[in-house]
Amino acid sequence: MLKHLALILILSFVFGLSSIATEAWGQKGVIKIATQSPLSGEQAALGEIVKLGAQLAAEEAVKTFKALGFDLVFVPYDDQAKPEVGVANARNIAADPDILLVVGHFNSGVALPSSEIYKDSMLAMISPANTATEITDRGYPNVNRVCGRDDVQGPVGSKFVAHDLKLKSVYIVHDKTLYGQGVADAFREEAKKLRLKILGYDGTEERANFGPMIIPMKAKNPDLVYFGGIYHQGGLLLKQMREKRVNSIFMGPDGLDSSEMVKIAGRQVIGSYYTTVAGPMDAYPESAAFAKRFKQRFGKETESFGIYGYDAALVGLKAIEHMIQSLGGKKPTRAQVSAAIRKLKNFKGITGTITFDEKGDPVQAKYFVLKFEKAQYPGKVVKVLEQQAPAAKH
Repeated sequence: MLKHLALILILSFVFGLSSIATEAWGQKGVIKIATQSPLSGEQAALGEIVKLGAQLAAEEAVKTFKALGFDLVFVPYDDQAKPEVGVANARNIAADPDILLVVGHFNSGVALPSSEIYKDSMLAMISPANTATEITDRGYPNVNRVCGRDDVQGPVGSKFVAHDLKLKSVYIVHDKTLYGQGVADAFREEAKKLRLKILGYDGTEERANFGPMIIPMKAKNPDLVYFGGIYHQGGLLLKQMREKRVNSIFMGPDGLDSSEMVKIAGRQVIGSYYTTVAGPMDAYPESAAFAKRFKQRFGKETESFGIYGYDAALVGLKAIEHMIQSLGGKKPTRAQVSAAIRKLKNFKGITGTITFDEKGDPVQAKYFVLKFEKAQYPGKVVKVLEQQAPAAKH
């Protein structure tokens, strides 16, 4: 009896070790995807939505990667909407060989210097939100975006002002950032072509008191005030304009595409417009199912850029998966992942079919014009355009 018991214990020990060893041998390692977006500070609301969209895509892909022999790990970084923080994070990300993809950034001014670090190690970056033209115009083989560009978004706004609203004069304000000034300049160039009268052009880093800027604006009495920047400034500027009885129509780009815009401006938001490269939930056939999964997982409603965070991660994960399969189950290099992303054709995301051009822009991108008809986010879609990305400048 004792002999039998000893034999059973020995056999179970040996087979136990064997199964542990098999698991160890079968496990090929870890693959990580990182996000970079503001998770603290004034722009945290949108940065968090981007992060959660990408996180959901990563969590849904865990089983697929497990079947391929890899643990998929999601690592979020807070760039605080500050270039120096983004660059410091980028160095840490580049130093971790398991990270094969970065989904980010939210701010173009942070993405531009950070992507120089990614380029040095050919680490793939897919942006869900960076609209500045410089992001892809450098032609880096590892840098891509799933959204549109400011040199299209700005003119979309100008054309709407001239052709749809039939206004004659504009006053332009921007936040002095790569993004805000870039989209304001694109709006201004198109406005000139359309013979809109430009009554003012100001840049400001003001965060609290826009009074000194509003005085000359009120004196000029423009039909429309265009603000190139983000909701934390735009909402306050609009509120103070109305308090000082400036009744000009207000418009801005996708930096205003947040429920925070309504929280800051309150009822003063009613009647204002914004253009965006990220349509609201009901603009996409697949979005209802995504919104439901998002709420079940995180206990909160998603917003437009949540879908783009999800799609940016999804495109990258699919490219990594394809690369593992084509390498016979081996872990791909960063350069191989970057090449695979650029080669993906007609990938079906929630935002539509994604194919990148030679610069890393989506071949086709949607642009939306929305109006806040109530003090409620999102605004109502009043126009949708689908346009090709401008060709590379050789």
